[in-house]
Amino acid sequence: MFAKPLAAAMMTAAWLSPSAAFAQASPQISDDIVKIGVLTDMNGPASTPTGQGSVTAAQMAVEDFGGSVLGKPISVIVGDHQLKPDIGAALARRWYDVEQVDLIVDVPVSAVGLAVQNIAGEKKRMFITHSTGAADFHGKFCSPYAMQWVFDTRALAVGTAQEVVKRGGDSWFFITDDYAFGQSLERDAAAVVTKSGGKVLGAVRPPFATPDLSSFVLQAQASKAKIIGIAGGPPNNINAIKTGAEFGVFKGGQQMAALLALITDIHSLGLPAAQGLLLTTSFYWDMDDKTREWSKRYFAKMNRMPTMWQAGVYSSTMHYLQAIKNAGTDEPLKVAAKMREKPVEDFFSRNGRLREDGLMVHDLMLVQVKSPEESKYPWDYYKILTRISGDEAFGPPDPACPLIKK
Repeated sequence: MFAKPLAAAMMTAAWLSPSAAFAQASPQISDDIVKIGVLTDMNGPASTPTGQGSVTAAQMAVEDFGGSVLGKPISVIVGDHQLKPDIGAALARRWYDVEQVDLIVDVPVSAVGLAVQNIAGEKKRMFITHSTGAADFHGKFCSPYAMQWVFDTRALAVGTAQEVVKRGGDSWFFITDDYAFGQSLERDAAAVVTKSGGKVLGAVRPPFATPDLSSFVLQAQASKAKIIGIAGGPPNNINAIKTGAEFGVFKGGQQMAALLALITDIHSLGLPAAQGLLLTTSFYWDMDDKTREWSKRYFAKMNRMPTMWQAGVYSSTMHYLQAIKNAGTDEPLKVAAKMREKPVEDFFSRNGRLREDGLMVHDLMLVQVKSPEESKYPWDYYKILTRISGDEAFGPPDPACPLIKK
């Protein structure tokens, strides 16, 4: 008496199970498009090391990936946050809510980066920063939706300050950009100097984009510190180094150490002013065949070599798109999990891996700026002095991050 119902049930199951299996295996792309937003500084002080160059890097990644993922198109949109946290947060909110952006990248200056990270967490959408260096990003403010791809202040401090102290630069005075990134950079570098046996004699803190740094450089010069640490990014770092050269800092026996300097900064300064400068970087275009091949393609589009931030945009975008393909969905946490599964080994990253706290740990380089006589061709600016392992540079995860398993 149960034969017919049983047969019918088995027949139904036979018809349903392939459909169920297909439904589970079919790609799940929200809104039938993967949308990446490059949120950057298009016209201000950070526009050369980020800006259109970051947009170009993201577009190159999409083109190299094939323009689609899981059969759905990939698009890149652009926004200018003008280095203002309120504008950055408003754009991020609109992109996530209205324009259905799946991933925001770049976002120079830490104050804007931290504001966007907060929105990404609230909206449960992905954000990868490249030009935000505050270590708190993957520390007390860490988020499962946010990643820090290129550097943090601790890595730059370990790379530059530790090595300079080893070379005899054991007394420091800081010229520090007076905002979150600069303060974080000084804090981390000062800790490294002290731990390495050096002394910090003082600091001055000019506001971001101060046009005349003369009084600040004179105070640093008067400190008699062996090393004047430039704890900030463009444009103050360029102006401080240039002003120091004009005031005879180097001739007087003091040395400047840039805790953050980019290849576009060196290009702007020129080798006569920048020669001898020590700095740490995640990327140098002329390091090997892989870096040269990609950088020459980039140069053909931008007419200048890429910064570590711009190269990082390409690297992370490719890794993100590959993770969508592997996950079969663009659901943020599933994609993030896939991004952590595989090492990050490409022209940008050596020995890279994405940690639970959202930090992409990879090797860095300590470099010294060449003299004009040492430079043999355009953009031949760096001597690579040593390689710094990612574990040494970035250190262990910050226990303040709630994502870290205690």
